[in-house]
Amino acid sequence: MITLEHINLVVSDIERTVKFYQAAFPHWTIRGGGISEWHGKSRNWVHFGDDYQYLTFNDDGIGENRDLSGHQIGLAHFAFVTTDITGVIKRLAQAGFTVDKEGAEDKYRTNVYFIDPSGYEVEFVHYHSDLPELRNRYE
Repeated sequence: MITLEHINLVVSDIERTVKFYQAAFPHWTIRGGGISEWHGKSRNWVHFGDDYQYLTFNDDGIGENRDLSGHQIGLAHFAFVTTDITGVIKRLAQAGFTVDKEGAEDKYRTNVYFIDPSGYEVEFVHYHSDLPELRNRYE
């Protein structure tokens, strides 16, 4: 078995980024952090998550994230499954973040997309069935 342990993101503002993800994952905490050097450039870093999964934020990036409406190579989005999509949307709204776009209408799932403070598109999906043949329909 293989599971995803972490995603390592270069961000523009660690504090604002943690605010976004803390709203989405209120049970996660900062596991650790510090200052390191990456290819000759100093950077601050934070591991934010639980005992099993986390996100790494590094603040040494320059420029803007890829144009999400374009066709450049790079990360398009990543997604998290939730059992309470309404709660995720509400907590993110209370933290000052709005839904960027709604997902496709489907009776077996509800999904929404947000743009995090560094321009990454983050999807949250709530499945309304545990049956793979219903969750994973491609119509």
